[in-house]
Amino acid sequence: MKWVRVESKALAAVAYDHDWHHLYLEFRSGDIYCYRDVPIDRYEELLVADSKGKYFRRHILNRYPYQRISRAFPTAS
Repeated sequence: MKWVRVESKALAAVAYDHDWHHLYLEFRSGDIYCYRDVPIDRYEELLVADSKGKYFRRHILNRYPYQRISRAFPTAS
Protein backbone atom coordinates (compact mmCIF):
# COMPACT_ATOMS: atom_id res chain seq x y z
CA MET A 1 0.00 0.00 0.00
CA LYS A 2 1.41 3.36 -1.04
CA TRP A 3 0.49 6.71 0.47
CA VAL A 4 -0.10 9.57 -1.96
CA ARG A 5 0.29 13.16 -0.80
CA VAL A 6 -2.58 15.36 -1.97
CA GLU A 7 -3.18 19.09 -2.23
CA SER A 8 -6.13 19.76 0.00
CA LYS A 9 -7.14 21.98 2.89
CA ALA A 10 -8.61 18.94 4.67
CA LEU A 11 -6.48 15.96 3.62
CA ALA A 12 -2.72 15.42 3.72
CA ALA A 13 -2.46 11.95 2.13
CA VAL A 14 -4.53 9.01 0.92
CA ALA A 15 -3.82 5.31 0.42
CA TYR A 16 -5.83 2.36 -0.87
CA ASP A 17 -5.54 -1.33 -0.03
CA HIS A 18 -6.64 -3.13 -3.21
CA ASP A 19 -6.97 -6.53 -1.51
CA TRP A 20 -9.26 -5.37 1.29
CA HIS A 21 -10.89 -2.35 -0.41
CA HIS A 22 -9.83 -0.10 2.45
CA LEU A 23 -9.36 3.61 1.89
CA TYR A 24 -6.99 5.33 4.32
CA LEU A 25 -7.19 9.08 4.78
CA GLU A 26 -4.70 11.19 6.67
CA PHE A 27 -6.19 14.54 7.59
CA ARG A 28 -4.19 17.75 8.06
CA SER A 29 -4.86 17.40 11.78
CA GLY A 30 -2.76 14.23 11.76
CA ASP A 31 -5.75 11.95 12.33
CA ILE A 32 -5.88 8.84 10.15
CA TYR A 33 -9.06 6.96 9.31
CA CYS A 34 -9.66 3.68 7.53
CA TYR A 35 -12.86 3.43 5.48
CA ARG A 36 -13.85 -0.16 4.64
CA ASP A 37 -15.50 -1.65 1.54
CA VAL A 38 -14.72 1.39 -0.58
CA PRO A 39 -14.75 0.67 -4.33
CA ILE A 40 -11.55 1.46 -6.22
CA ASP A 41 -13.52 3.98 -8.30
CA ARG A 42 -14.09 6.14 -5.21
CA TYR A 43 -10.35 6.20 -4.50
CA GLU A 44 -9.49 7.09 -8.10
CA GLU A 45 -12.19 9.79 -8.23
CA LEU A 46 -10.92 11.25 -4.95
CA LEU A 47 -7.40 11.54 -6.36
CA VAL A 48 -8.55 13.59 -9.35
CA ALA A 49 -11.26 15.65 -7.60
CA ASP A 50 -10.77 19.42 -7.71
CA SER A 51 -11.74 19.58 -4.05
CA LYS A 52 -10.67 16.49 -2.10
CA GLY A 53 -12.51 17.63 1.03
CA LYS A 54 -15.75 18.26 -0.83
CA TYR A 55 -15.50 14.89 -2.60
CA PHE A 56 -14.86 13.19 0.73
CA ARG A 57 -17.90 14.80 2.35
CA ARG A 58 -20.22 14.02 -0.57
CA HIS A 59 -19.11 10.49 -1.50
CA ILE A 60 -17.32 8.84 1.44
CA LEU A 61 -18.28 10.38 4.79
CA ASN A 62 -21.22 8.53 6.40
CA ARG A 63 -21.38 6.07 3.46
CA TYR A 64 -18.78 3.50 4.53
CA PRO A 65 -17.88 1.94 7.86
CA TYR A 66 -14.72 3.42 9.31
CA GLN A 67 -12.37 3.44 12.24
CA ARG A 68 -9.75 5.84 13.52
CA ILE A 69 -6.18 4.59 13.22
CA SER A 70 -3.26 5.48 15.48
CA ARG A 71 -1.23 8.48 14.38
CA ALA A 72 1.81 6.21 14.51
CA PHE A 73 0.58 4.45 11.35
CA PRO A 74 3.22 4.98 8.60
CA THR A 75 2.32 7.57 5.98
CA ALA A 76 4.04 9.20 3.03
CA SER A 77 6.04 11.61 5.19
